[in-house]
Amino acid sequence: MKKTVSFFIVFIAFIASSLSFPVFSQEKGKASFYAHKMQGRKTSSGEPYHSDSLTCAHRSYPFGTLLMVKNPKNEKMVVVKVTDRGPFKKNRLIDLSYAAAKQLGIIRQGIAEIELKEWEFSPTPPIQSFDIKKLALPVETTIDISKKLIATYLKNHRMNRSSALD
Repeated sequence: MKKTVSFFIVFIAFIASSLSFPVFSQEKGKASFYAHKMQGRKTSSGEPYHSDSLTCAHRSYPFGTLLMVKNPKNEKMVVVKVTDRGPFKKNRLIDLSYAAAKQLGIIRQGIAEIELKEWEFSPTPPIQSFDIKKLALPVETTIDISKKLIATYLKNHRMNRSSALD
């Protein structure tokens, strides 16, 4: 009986730890940001670049991947969506949109050391705490998350979807 209970506790702890913000890879390197002249031009994904969007260019992550980028000097973080390929400078890891660079506080420097990791939304809170005021999400991501939360709420409360959203 004790072995069964011990196994069950270890199993539950393993499952719970795997549900919170998985980190698939982490990189450190230099980030730069797009010039204003790129405004409106198509990116490699086909989406037009908008300086006020939270997007980025990365050499290898698939388009649509969300990356959490952190400025270790001021601890500010931003979540960006990969929409382009690059940067094509040898010593750079990522090109950020103007809005993302501004959120990280690197506009004045132009190039800054950053840390990045692939980010996947999970409703389970992370084990380590972070300051939510320093985290910015892409608008599309915020809308997607809101839709999922509303759908879950409606499903759990058995409300008529059409009357609740009118």
